[in-house]
Amino acid sequence: MPLENRAFDFLHVNDRPDKPRETGITEIRGPYYDPMGPRQLRDILETMGHYVDIYKFSGGSFALMPEDAVRELIDTCHEFDVNVSTGGFIENVLVRDHDHVEEYVAEAGDLGFDIVEISSGFLAIDVEDMVALTELVTDHGLKAKPEINVQFGAGGASSVEELESEAAIDPASAIEEAKRHLEAGAYKIMVESEGITERVREWRTDVAFDIANEVGIEHCVFEAADPQVFEWYIKNFGPNVNLFIDNSQIVECECMRSGLWGKKSSWGRIASFTRE
Repeated sequence: MPLENRAFDFLHVNDRPDKPRETGITEIRGPYYDPMGPRQLRDILETMGHYVDIYKFSGGSFALMPEDAVRELIDTCHEFDVNVSTGGFIENVLVRDHDHVEEYVAEAGDLGFDIVEISSGFLAIDVEDMVALTELVTDHGLKAKPEINVQFGAGGASSVEELESEAAIDPASAIEEAKRHLEAGAYKIMVESEGITERVREWRTDVAFDIANEVGIEHCVFEAADPQVFEWYIKNFGPNVNLFIDNSQIVECECMRSGLWGKKSSWGRIASFTRE
């Protein structure tokens, strides 16, 4: 559904599902590469909030901030119907604060988080234990968003050489894990980009297709760390593919989804169809 009172509303844009969306989700990164305060966040959401579905803290950045600041960021997101995710920090809690995992989930709920991402890129851990975390999060009334990986060490900005020193993960096992999480009540599956389109010498697009086909594209949120990556996903899976991008890329990504603009290989090609 196009934005009401949109400037230049006579210009065509592709149809977008209404919020809360199940497809066409855009998740943006919050504090990580640089800090983000409530004024910057409000600027983003006042201009592009119609197109933002999830706001993700990264790297445990919330644990460095005053509690009031974290609450203000969360409240601002909720004002614009944007869900808030912890980002993939629970693996750090498992390793360093093992006895506080449930306390971590409870605190997330108390602060107003909507989603707890369940990451495991650096962990050697049983699938059963990861699925138990999904069940724990849902039992606390929050949305569980497990991450699946095809590369051990994913999620930490490791170099290509560092990742190549670790064994790749069989995509079939990642797909099976994703299905287990969905059966346990997971909200969406986060598909880590490292090993697919990031920190690889050649993109493994076959893996992205396998995950989309086997897990169900509507269940996946694909990390697209660079514009050429989200362009590839939009070209191959359509404008309503679920994507995780940096907050600085929201305008470019939405212009591409909407069909307003594109690069050489996508300009004028992104379309949607709604049967009346």
